[in-house]
Amino acid sequence: MKNIATLTQEAISLLKSLIETPSFSSEEDQTALLIENWFNQNEIPFNRENNNVWAFNKYFDKNKPTLLLNSHHDTVKPNQAYTNDPFKAIEKDGKLFGLGSNDAGGCLVSLLATFVHFYENENLSHNLVIVASAEEESSGKNGLNSVLKHLPELDCAIVGEPTLMQLAVAEKGLLVLDVKVKGTASHAAHQNDDNSLYKSIPVMEWFKNYKFDKISDVLGPVKMTVTQISAGKQHNVVPSECDLVVDIRVTDRYSNTEILDVVKANVNAEVTPRSMHLNASSIPIAHGLVQAGIALGRTTYGSPTLSDQSVLSCQSLKLGPGETLRSHSADEFIFINEIEEGVDLYIKILTDFFKL
Repeated sequence: MKNIATLTQEAISLLKSLIETPSFSSEEDQTALLIENWFNQNEIPFNRENNNVWAFNKYFDKNKPTLLLNSHHDTVKPNQAYTNDPFKAIEKDGKLFGLGSNDAGGCLVSLLATFVHFYENENLSHNLVIVASAEEESSGKNGLNSVLKHLPELDCAIVGEPTLMQLAVAEKGLLVLDVKVKGTASHAAHQNDDNSLYKSIPVMEWFKNYKFDKISDVLGPVKMTVTQISAGKQHNVVPSECDLVVDIRVTDRYSNTEILDVVKANVNAEVTPRSMHLNASSIPIAHGLVQAGIALGRTTYGSPTLSDQSVLSCQSLKLGPGETLRSHSADEFIFINEIEEGVDLYIKILTDFFKL
């Protein structure tokens, strides 16, 4: 079995290759090949569907519960403020620069190294499955959600996202609503008491002021924000419709269905959700994964950002090297020692969890 230092250096080399291989959401075919090569070089059988690649531990036992390790290899497109070549892996001053280095390449390669470390162990309390998933950034239909049907029932999961290796024990879900307020079209010179724009004002006020009763201990309250409004085409015509877009960040105290029901009961408008599957997620503080992290000096918190946790129905922990504030930023980077720490802590947490 390779030692941890060797695995870590191989993981960093893989990350450099991933950075230099464009992998926008739905266009990850070449990075999927790099991940296939990683498994081949470590003599590990794997599966692939679309651009998702996954593998099971060598001594998989259907009578054991299964722990998922997951992170993604797709990226957003680089923003215009880059001064470096986003597709060139530049190592400087202890940092590794490049698109996807922090979100979430460092997490992915650290988890891959961790998986290899445990792959041949016969005495794990849980099976291990690792999924290097596609289309996370776009919440696409061919991402982790499309792989779940091929996996056994999952007992719990670690989702690799940059958390500075602190324990994100809850994550807000996302519900985006298209809200259509209807009125009556007319000439602006005529009296019209059914103006869709005026009718949208109390609707927006409701979204601004309504407070959901249940407050999450970790994530706080549900947050609703009107982010877009569209109505009318010319100055002298009262529009028949006013369209709003509402962004709702849902906590672990509510399902998306419950939130939608409350909105529909209170808003005088047509309400259409864009999707319902991006639910909030959480894991109890008492869970073995969390307790193993706390024993190593890690702190717990609630994450406001969305990840592939949203498509999982099992308890899941968001945990990974890198810092979320660097994600999607110009000249994105991760510290080399963050990857080294990531591999080390992932292995220590799982060793404790597996009671090895």
